[in-house]
Amino acid sequence: MGLECRYDGGTEKDEDLLASLRGINLLPFCPEQMGGLPTPRPSAEITGGDGHDVLARRARVVNEHGEDVTEPFIRGAMESMKLVRLFNTTKAYLKGKSPSCGLGTIFRNGRQVKGDGVCAALLSQNGVNITCV
Repeated sequence: MGLECRYDGGTEKDEDLLASLRGINLLPFCPEQMGGLPTPRPSAEITGGDGHDVLARRARVVNEHGEDVTEPFIRGAMESMKLVRLFNTTKAYLKGKSPSCGLGTIFRNGRQVKGDGVCAALLSQNGVNITCV
């Protein structure tokens, strides 16, 4: 979407996606920021599972400094879900491979593995149609 909310403070604006959505009301948000994490912030990965496991408290999200940031990731997913319900949203475009937004693929130990991010897991569990870009 062009928001500078990546962990490194950057953006991966997708002009083609934005052009395809022209005329549609959009509600851009960053689950990690909504969970209280700053931008920029240390990169993080899910350990011991994926976003579904984090929501079930069977896995954690740990940043590159070894700090457990599970709670802000869960809080951000929950706050995102509040927005989805408030605006009766049925479709979400999320950033692929992210520990929050990845769907089908996330990073673990610097490598791509199968799994969903925390926010993607919660949204999909609640019937939101997700496309990762």
